[in-house]
Amino acid sequence: MGVKLEVFRMTLYLTFPVAMFWIANQAEWFEDYVIQRKRELWPPEKEDQRQELEEFKERIRKQREEKLLRAARQSS
Repeated sequence: MGVKLEVFRMTLYLTFPVAMFWIANQAEWFEDYVIQRKRELWPPEKEDQRQELEEFKERIRKQREEKLLRAARQSS
């Protein structure tokens, strides 16, 4: 019983990493899977959403600059 169990465990220990390596190196399947999952998790941005985000970043940057400028004027 013990020898058969050890042979099974050793087979499993050797087969699993080899199988994962083989699956990861199947470029066509792996790329299709990764691209599909990426599109599900992060859908492509729309142009107006990107523009809104850029405008928001610019507003925040200007607010920070004004705040720092006011703080610098008060301290001097």
